[in-house]
Amino acid sequence: MLHRIFLGTVLVLIFVSPTAAASPDDCCQIEKGIQAIWSGTNPIMTYEELASYCGPILWFSPDEPSLERAKGADIRVPTSFPFEKSVDAPVVYYMVRNLVQRGDDSGPAIYRDNANRIDTEMDLRSLVGIDLDYFFYYPTEEGLGAHKHDVESVFVKLYVHHCEDCIEDKFALFVERTTAKAHGLQWYDNTLVSDEYTEFPMTILVEEGKHASCTDKNHDGVYTPTFDVNQRVNDAWGLRDIMRSGGLYSGGFQAWMAKVRHPEYRVFPPLPKDSPLREFFEFDGRYAANHAIYQLRPFPRPEEVDQEKEPTLIHFIDDKGDPEWPELMEANSLKAVTHWMDEETFINSLSFAYRYDGLNYGHRNHTGGISMMFPLLIVKNVSDPVAGGWFVNRIYFKDKKLRDFSWNLVYTPSASRWIDGYFAAGWEWDEDDFGNVHTDIMTETGLKFRLNMSHTPLSFLSVLGTDFWGVRIGVKNKGIFNWESMGYAVEIGAGVW
Repeated sequence: MLHRIFLGTVLVLIFVSPTAAASPDDCCQIEKGIQAIWSGTNPIMTYEELASYCGPILWFSPDEPSLERAKGADIRVPTSFPFEKSVDAPVVYYMVRNLVQRGDDSGPAIYRDNANRIDTEMDLRSLVGIDLDYFFYYPTEEGLGAHKHDVESVFVKLYVHHCEDCIEDKFALFVERTTAKAHGLQWYDNTLVSDEYTEFPMTILVEEGKHASCTDKNHDGVYTPTFDVNQRVNDAWGLRDIMRSGGLYSGGFQAWMAKVRHPEYRVFPPLPKDSPLREFFEFDGRYAANHAIYQLRPFPRPEEVDQEKEPTLIHFIDDKGDPEWPELMEANSLKAVTHWMDEETFINSLSFAYRYDGLNYGHRNHTGGISMMFPLLIVKNVSDPVAGGWFVNRIYFKDKKLRDFSWNLVYTPSASRWIDGYFAAGWEWDEDDFGNVHTDIMTETGLKFRLNMSHTPLSFLSVLGTDFWGVRIGVKNKGIFNWESMGYAVEIGAGVW
C-alpha cells in the first residue's frame, strides 16, 4: 500500500500541473513528512556527488569479525577490492544503474561523460528518476556457507522533482524505496518504501560475519519487521547474526537472531557540507565525530580484475549489471513511469516437481506424475495483505499417460523460508480404466522444505532457472468434511513454491 501511495504522488507531480504556488519552505515537498535528501538550484550533478548525498550509514555488530576489534574512527571495513589501491579508510562503491529521462525535449540526461565515471555530470532537468546502487566488499565471509570474497549491495530508487513553483527554480531528490540485498536472492530482499517516518541517511544494519544488508528505518539499530521492511515481510531476510555460528534454526526471522547494535560501530557516508542530513550528526561543528567516514569509488569493470591472482573474484564483479552503466530509460507515459517505480517482477516464480500421492480410496491408490505451480494471476504474484503469505495456482497430471488432472489454489506463508506450512484446495478429475471421469473436491495440507542450492556442491542445479529445490510432504483428502478418504502426497522438485 505504501508504494502505491508514493507512486501516485509522483505520477501526479510528473503529469499534472499544480494550480497553486507553494512557499519557499515547502515548494520541493512531494508529500507532507517525506524528507528530501537534497534540494538546490543547480541541476548539474556528478555521479560522485549523487552517491555522496544518498549514501547510507553502515551499522555493524560489535562482534563482526572483519572489524578486528576496531570501533569508532578506527573501523576500516568495508574495504577496497584487492586489485585496487588501498586507502586508510573504509571504501564503498557506487553504480548509477539507470537514468530515467523525461519524455520531452528537456535535453540530454548526461551533460558531460568521463571514462572514470566520477566527474560524469547529469542534468536533473532531463530526469524523472535514478536507480543508484551501492556495493560493499569484504575479503571473507564466515559461518554457514563461508567463502573467500564477499560483495553485498543496497539499491536506492530516487525520484527527481523539479520544483517549478519555488521563488527560485529548484530541484530535489527523494528516496522512493531502499532495497538491501541479502545473500544474492531476490526473494530475501529487505525492501523499505519510504514514508513520513523514514529517516535519512538510510541506516543499513550489516549481518555479523555474513554481511547481508538490512534497512533500519529510524536509526535505532534494531530490526523490526513490517516497520524497517514493509514489502514481502515474510520472505525478507531481516538480520540473522546467528548465521555466523553456522546455525540456521527457524525458517523466519526471530528477534533473538539479531544482536544489539552500539553507536560506535557505525560507519558514515561522506555527506557534502550542504546536505540537509548532515546537521543531525554534527557535534561542535564536526560531522560524524569519532566515527569512520567511508570513501566512495565507482564500481569497477570486470577487466580490472587480476584473474591470475584472484580467479574466484571475477564473478563477484561481472554479475552486478551492465559494466558500461548507466542505462538510459525513457519515461514518456504514465505506463512507463509506473513500470519503473513499481517494478517488482519475479521471473523465477514457477515450480516444477515430480509428484507421488495415494488415497485410501478405490483405484486411485499410489500414482505418480508431474506438478507445476505458478503465480495466481499467471504473470503476477498475489500476496495476502494481512498475514503476508502468497496465493498460487497448482496443477498436476498423474496416473497412466498422465490422464488424471487437478487444479488447486495453494496458500503458503512465504516463498523462501527453508521450512513452511501450506494449504491447498481444489478439484481433481480422475479417469478410471473404463474411461469414466470422477470429479472430486480435494484438500491438502503439510510442510514444504526448501534449500538454496547456490552455495552448495549442487549449485549446478541453478541452471534450471531457480536457486531453490525442495520437498513437499502433505496429507491429502477427497472432499472437505469427509475424512474417510485420506492419504499422502509427496513432491520433489525445483522452484520457490
